[in-house]
Amino acid sequence: MRKILAKKIENMVAELCILANLNLRNDVLATLKAARLKEKHSQAKSLISVIIQNALIAKKEKRAICQDTGMPCVFVEIGQKAYVEGDLKAAIKKGVEAGYKKGFLRNSIVHNPLVRQSPRYLPPVIHIDIVKGSKLKLTVLPKGFGCENKAQLKMFKPTAKISEIKNFIVEAVRTAGPDACPPYVVGVGIGGTADYAAFLAKKALLQRIESRKPQTENQKFANDVLQAINKLNIGPMGLGGKTTALALNLEIYPTHIAGLPVAVNISCHALRSAAALI
Repeated sequence: MRKILAKKIENMVAELCILANLNLRNDVLATLKAARLKEKHSQAKSLISVIIQNALIAKKEKRAICQDTGMPCVFVEIGQKAYVEGDLKAAIKKGVEAGYKKGFLRNSIVHNPLVRQSPRYLPPVIHIDIVKGSKLKLTVLPKGFGCENKAQLKMFKPTAKISEIKNFIVEAVRTAGPDACPPYVVGVGIGGTADYAAFLAKKALLQRIESRKPQTENQKFANDVLQAINKLNIGPMGLGGKTTALALNLEIYPTHIAGLPVAVNISCHALRSAAALI
């Protein structure tokens, strides 16, 4: 068994919190640049240029890409042949707090959603999965709530047509409109249970955009929905254009014979995540 110190996890989480908030993912930046070249709408092209410039300035000057530094979602994949010496969840929480303070990132978490006291840095949302091997992978996804508020879930009947599912996803984006700072990356989770479909939709946002495989049936479905979304003419910041979404990332899991859960989780153009192996 391989030992991993909790303190090392704490330090890595702190580093990833800063990295994710200050540096736009390379795949997102590259897709934005490609979208700018394809965009015919002059104002949309200009707005994409501003978005790219904002990301470059944030990285250069070590400032947050967006003032909403999100609710930190931490995904942990721990190998079966590894063990943490210390308290894993406590280390993650300490790392989030340290990283957000060091990076001068906004404290946005209210401890009791019903009472709404002064915001804090904690707690994050933590997802833990056990995988093969002896390493531990940490991924930090700071999720802003302008786009998180636009998440949707629908429990379809198992007899639902593919067209109904496509229409639901497109309508979720139409409903979001300009409010969640397009162009979007749309995460879709299909299958499992209601809660697991919602988790899959969030997890889908971690996929690198260039990793898509057009030859698969699932990716064909995703491409068809993406094309329909980009015909909505919402465009960058809601001011029109063909670039309403940069990508649609899909995660699918088996489900019960009596159901068909579908969840949509939208990310704004500042899709931020950072990962590391220990």
